[in-house]
Amino acid sequence: MSNKDLSKQIIALVGGESNVNSVFHCATRLRFKLKDNGKANKAALEKTPGVITVVENSGQFQVVIGNNVSQVFDQIMKETSLQDAERSGKDDDSSESTGVLGKAVDIISSIFSPILGALAGAGVLKGLLALILSLKWISATSGTYLILNAASDSVFYFLPIFLAVTAARKFKANQFVSIAIAGALIYPSVIAAVGSTGTLSFVGIPIVLVNYSSSVIPIILAVWVQSYVEKGFRSIIHESVRNILVPMFALLIVIPLTFLAFGPVGSLISEGLASGYTWLYNLSPLVAGAIAGAFWQVFVIFGVHWGFVPIMLSNIATLGYDTMLPILAAAVLSQAGAVFGVFLKSKNTQLKALSGSSTLAAVFGITEPTIYGVTLKLKKPFIYACISGAIGGAIIAAGGARAIAFSLPGLLALPTYFGTGFAWAAIGIVVAFVLAVILVFVLGFDDPEAAATENASRPFVNQEMTQIDKELIFSPLTGALLPLESLPDEAFATGAMGKGIVIEPSSGVLTSPVNGTVTTVFPTGHAIGITSEGGAELLIHIGVNTVKLKGKHFHKKVQEGDKVEKGQLLLEFDVDAIRAAGFVTATPVIVTNSAGYLDVLKNTGTEARNGELLLTLIH
Repeated sequence: MSNKDLSKQIIALVGGESNVNSVFHCATRLRFKLKDNGKANKAALEKTPGVITVVENSGQFQVVIGNNVSQVFDQIMKETSLQDAERSGKDDDSSESTGVLGKAVDIISSIFSPILGALAGAGVLKGLLALILSLKWISATSGTYLILNAASDSVFYFLPIFLAVTAARKFKANQFVSIAIAGALIYPSVIAAVGSTGTLSFVGIPIVLVNYSSSVIPIILAVWVQSYVEKGFRSIIHESVRNILVPMFALLIVIPLTFLAFGPVGSLISEGLASGYTWLYNLSPLVAGAIAGAFWQVFVIFGVHWGFVPIMLSNIATLGYDTMLPILAAAVLSQAGAVFGVFLKSKNTQLKALSGSSTLAAVFGITEPTIYGVTLKLKKPFIYACISGAIGGAIIAAGGARAIAFSLPGLLALPTYFGTGFAWAAIGIVVAFVLAVILVFVLGFDDPEAAATENASRPFVNQEMTQIDKELIFSPLTGALLPLESLPDEAFATGAMGKGIVIEPSSGVLTSPVNGTVTTVFPTGHAIGITSEGGAELLIHIGVNTVKLKGKHFHKKVQEGDKVEKGQLLLEFDVDAIRAAGFVTATPVIVTNSAGYLDVLKNTGTEARNGELLLTLIH
């Protein structure tokens, strides 16, 4: 299925564009905030080609796509009127409470996820530069080192500015004012004053000078306060001067407050987090490594892993290193090893293909396709990976491995571990990967191939077939019958959406082909989804690209959730007007869950009449 068709399918199955409050994406998943999660067809989404799984947590309806998520997201932005929630600052207007923890995780993920790529890339470059410098391939006084060091360190030094942008989007504050606040924190004369021996005051109030470069919490607190300051002044200042005075008052109030209060408090919180983690880690590095290595991917599943990102960054900013990141590499590589073990052992062709691609993604730090697509579904490989991650994490922690810069845990992050405990980090990662492969291969798992073989070997008798063995689908339209391959739409023509048949309608009357429930009615009326009483999931799509008509010439007669009977009127449409507008009216009738049937038998005639037999589904 193309990215364009997948994006359309996803929007339809989350309840349509009208059901979406906001959407953005991270490394592997689309993160929706829906008005009503009940309107989303989670089961159908999980069966959609191109979708790995669907996860609901922290108030988000998350559709896991994998590495291709950005392209699918771009198509959603093109095909709908929705906006990128990370860029627009659009938030969830739903009154549903997600709890304190859910809101905290949502805030952290919204602020940090857009910049993780830049942080990870700069972190790997910083590690490589340290390695090259230690090998004496370049000199620390050379121009080459000066430029490469600036390239790798700028993201971390100016981190408050990056966070100002994303925090402003989240808190709906003026981004440029937020950047100005962050700029004030790391202004050259301010940084110079930090190292001086003198004391400074603001209107008589002593200033506690802190180096805010690479800091995390102070700017987030400042932007959060800024959002309320701006909101207050916008409500009282006349619109003729609002665009000038609101930013002025925001700068005038928030920047001094940040230097006097938020900054020092935020720095104390950062130092406290770093010291608290170090204290717990020093109690028993072995135990800490085993726990983190075993349960990190569990944290990922529940979405609470975002809460550790500020701690990692605080450790690097205050201590100069972080001991958690190398341990997490063992957790990531153990999942890679487990899925590679599935690839080696499974006899299921589809599972083997998915495992192979997921292994590569997991090795480089992207584990969602691995977890949701393979190991968690099979259960045992996920457990084996947790065990292997615990052992690898314990080895890494016991060796005192450290990360000198932030990066996504994975093979590419190895250069960031160069220095103290590097050899132990490498050993722990190898142990986690290899042990997971061995456990999966030796102890095994429930391979889906066994069930498939059993079903394939079951004798099928064509005579005396009972109603349990088959399900009948009747024609919803009158018109000429055509094969799917005749459609000028790759998603339907290739059968990617499922098996079915095409009807070239001679009239614009669409009736229900089965007794069942209307599961999807596109807002534009050009497509309807029905689930029959027997479990068949049907999609009837009037024409090709007719979504561009935006509902013109379509008249819906049912709504989502309606119970319908065979022959009941679902939709009326103007065939001639649609054709006159330049659109193809050939209509595919698709069994979207046809993979769950032994066969889909089609009407062998050349014409279909409304209400006559069209398809026979063989169980």
